[in-house]
Amino acid sequence: MRLSHLLFLFLVLPGITVHGLEISGKRIPEVHVEGLQSALERAGDNAPQLRAAFGKIKAEEVTGLAFLIANMPERDLVELDAVYLAENITWAYKARARFPWAQAVAEELFFNDVLPYASINERRDAWRKDFFGRFAPLVKGCKTPGEAAQVLNKEIWSIVDVRYHATKRPKPDQSPYESIEAKFASCSGLSVMLIDACRSVGVPARFVGTPMWSNKRGNHSWVEVWDGSDWQYTGACEYNPSGLGKAWFAGSAAKAIKDDPRHAIYASSWKKAETRFPLVWDLEVDYVHAENVTDRYAGKKTRRVFIDLVQRPGGERVAAGVEVFCKGKRIAAGRTRDATNDTNDMFGLTLISGADHELRIVLSDKEVLTRKFRPSGKEDERIEVFVETPR
Repeated sequence: MRLSHLLFLFLVLPGITVHGLEISGKRIPEVHVEGLQSALERAGDNAPQLRAAFGKIKAEEVTGLAFLIANMPERDLVELDAVYLAENITWAYKARARFPWAQAVAEELFFNDVLPYASINERRDAWRKDFFGRFAPLVKGCKTPGEAAQVLNKEIWSIVDVRYHATKRPKPDQSPYESIEAKFASCSGLSVMLIDACRSVGVPARFVGTPMWSNKRGNHSWVEVWDGSDWQYTGACEYNPSGLGKAWFAGSAAKAIKDDPRHAIYASSWKKAETRFPLVWDLEVDYVHAENVTDRYAGKKTRRVFIDLVQRPGGERVAAGVEVFCKGKRIAAGRTRDATNDTNDMFGLTLISGADHELRIVLSDKEVLTRKFRPSGKEDERIEVFVETPR
């Protein structure tokens, strides 16, 4: 083909100029042109909606929208409309302008971990404007994104009236409004909710988890937030006053296996990557990109004993204050977990294998039970103690 003919094709195709790509009068940065053109082609009949979104935003927001669309999965390219995308972009940039920590976030982090409207395969809710209105007042006095994330994890759950339950939640991969409607969510649904709350006020946040703990006690999901200098983990709906990077699952995470896809730890990424996040509730989903972050968690491995109180065999878990004695000396104290906590969240401690121990259980001011037990020395041993005699 002659050069003059090639030039003619570029001039007549919609939005294409000899200088690059232009949509709705907005010039697209060269770095995103190829990815955006590919996305528009794959969008098919929905491409006009994606193009129209550029006409609804400010010039300084164009790069963000171009990045978002260029990395969108197929399901979104063919379904999401201009109003949804423009509102998401507009309110993300409002948060960036409002809070000092959001202004300080590097553009790469802002694009990948603040702008996205979804984390995994959840339903696409239009949460950003609503969440900004609900949660911005909570963090107006915060100085860092880490501090803001802590406040959100402490306060939002009573506002949205959502809590953890392993069986009462309708499904694991709930969207924010699905969780609000159900009033219960799994660790995955809670993580999606906290991530969206963080992103609504400009705090970079991402979905993290493992398909299965190395001790084969199931999967788990949690959240990483950017504290201003590094990623820090936290359990959603598990506020820890000691700060970020403190959680009951730290010991299990330290035993993750980087080279085993079943037992590695992954962090979600909107930007396309070679690694896919293995979603155990739907392994056919292959459009959630991820980074293998196991090295950030792997560390010293210790043998622990975990104690669970249950009403009766097969009954509900019971929360109570407990003390552990060995040879008449109190060696540990704490509190067990009930059904509102993750199934793998148990009272854990290091004990002497093969030695007789006594567990004192404070159910009320007037009811204290004692139970004898002997740790076997097995790794991550779970000891189940019944606090009600079967009838």
